[in-house]
Amino acid sequence: MNFHIITLFPDAFSSYLSESILKRAILDKKIKIKFYDPKDFEKDKKKRVDDRPYAGGPGMVIRALPVIKAIERAIAQSKAYKVYKVRKVESRKQNSRVKIIWLSPGGKQFDTIYAKQTAKKFKDIIIVCGRYEGIDARVKKVFKMENISVGPFVVTGGELPAMIILDCISRQVPGVLGDINSLEESRTASSDVYTRPEVFEYKSKKYRVPKVLLSGDHKKIEEWRKRSA
Repeated sequence: MNFHIITLFPDAFSSYLSESILKRAILDKKIKIKFYDPKDFEKDKKKRVDDRPYAGGPGMVIRALPVIKAIERAIAQSKAYKVYKVRKVESRKQNSRVKIIWLSPGGKQFDTIYAKQTAKKFKDIIIVCGRYEGIDARVKKVFKMENISVGPFVVTGGELPAMIILDCISRQVPGVLGDINSLEESRTASSDVYTRPEVFEYKSKKYRVPKVLLSGDHKKIEEWRKRSA
């Protein structure tokens, strides 16, 4: 699985991607992540890619052309592009094997079902991260893409939502988790879990593991998990 992230702040991903499961997935070449900074596609010496919005309003808007060029580069770096190039298919068809996600608070709600379908159908995913007041909407007229939101709230930029999407989709890639049973969404998993010791004391009060989990009765344990899931 190849992720192509369009962002003004690629370093924002460093700490999360250098730890735990995603770090191992990258080292094991289960996933590959590339970053494309629109500033690198700006001819202006100051590398400024934002400007005031038409019709007024607070904040700044990221200009369309640097983002368009960054997406073009991402498409050119994708495996799907190379396949089509070998077959000499027209360039206008090159997007059909690449999923482009435009992050927006008003987009379609992202969930695990969407992650599963995307992981099954695509090998190259481009995620466009906005900042400030957003990106010039004309970019969406150039490429076929989906407006996606990770929740009914607004955050400072698209980097955090991109990490959520990247993490959730990566979990669907075979080998990333090691054991396929680690996918909580594919089995009955309780929201409450327990480990040793069986009993511990804190401020003179004892806290115990539910008796059903110690019973060895798998049927009752499964019923408990379903109730608490």
